[in-house]
Amino acid sequence: MIARRTLTMAAVGCAAALLLANPGWAQKKYDTGADDKEIKIGHIGPYSGPASAYGTIGKTIGAYFEKINAEGGINGRKIKFITQDDGYNPAKTVEMARKLVEEDEVLLVFNPLGTASNTAIQKYMNAKKVPQLFVATGAAKWGDPKNFPWTMGWQPNYEAEGKIYALHILDSKPNAKIGILMQNDDYGKDYLKGFLEGLGDKAKSMIVSNVTYEVTDPTVDSQILTLKASGADTFFNITTPKFAAQAIKKSAEIGWKPVHYLNNVSISVSAVMAPAGLENGIGILTAQYGKDPTDPQWANDPGMKDWTAFMKKYYPSGSLTDASNVYGYGVAQTLIQVLKQAGDDLTRANIMKQAANLDFVLSTALPGINIKTSPDDFYPIEREQLSKFDGKTWVLFGKVYGR
Repeated sequence: MIARRTLTMAAVGCAAALLLANPGWAQKKYDTGADDKEIKIGHIGPYSGPASAYGTIGKTIGAYFEKINAEGGINGRKIKFITQDDGYNPAKTVEMARKLVEEDEVLLVFNPLGTASNTAIQKYMNAKKVPQLFVATGAAKWGDPKNFPWTMGWQPNYEAEGKIYALHILDSKPNAKIGILMQNDDYGKDYLKGFLEGLGDKAKSMIVSNVTYEVTDPTVDSQILTLKASGADTFFNITTPKFAAQAIKKSAEIGWKPVHYLNNVSISVSAVMAPAGLENGIGILTAQYGKDPTDPQWANDPGMKDWTAFMKKYYPSGSLTDASNVYGYGVAQTLIQVLKQAGDDLTRANIMKQAANLDFVLSTALPGINIKTSPDDFYPIEREQLSKFDGKTWVLFGKVYGR
């Protein structure tokens, strides 16, 4: 009995020594959706419906994860990417979120797209304590860690961007007569709020017309006619790709040539500017935070060369002139950074902890623009620079706005 007890104690001692020598063995922690071999990542995007132009983002993300898996995965684990189509319909988003969380049992839901869509699932995701991470919308509400600690944005918020355009108008055209076209939901209202804030007391005298559209509308032709009739000489265009292209094209058809500001979410050359007619977009202004794939100044940029090589190998059917594909690449890289930092602690709480402790520069970000978060700052990207469309690409000018 003594000998056996001695051997048992020795075995326990050896095991303890091994654990101390290999602390990772003792520290592996998993929540639903992760284990030694796999990390399940859920995603919801509009592969169909009025915002289907954004479907390419999910395809780029999936392709990037294929690349990561081909290179050995993250800390030895492969990513299982489960993506669902919600057709840009919030009711469908709720259905897809429940499926991903309760049936597919993903570790987190990554980059679901749309302001209304994410609003529809925000309370559910936070009640379930499942990360709703790096959402594909710039609404200001995604940076509220006190009330929604499981939800985080990624791109610059719409209010800040709207304010940039307002400040530029005040500086360059202080007597402007402004017409606004906006999507009638929280996405449009966020841009408008920042724009009004930027104009301040001058908003009432400068804005001569503000018209809205519904995502179910077939066109925005009548709205453009209304804006022209108002006498507006400056146009703030708050639309998603389909309607942005329509607005640009219709403005040209009726000979309305205002100073035109287009929100960043609809600046893809292939998905918006080309369908609208490249010549019709000359002079349009926007704000950017990522390198545009059509801008020749990035032809020999290491980051964009890597992106091009990635696209050709892993997503050959994807457009090399669509900024949404650069977006998908960048946001996927950001999640990979979070997963690397998480190490062997793949709990949902640690995922959010790591997401709230980022400080790095994306290879596809414009100079002077970085990704930085903290436990009380859930806005990863907060800087943008103005640019103007020249008929082929977006040409940067001026200073970098933001903090």
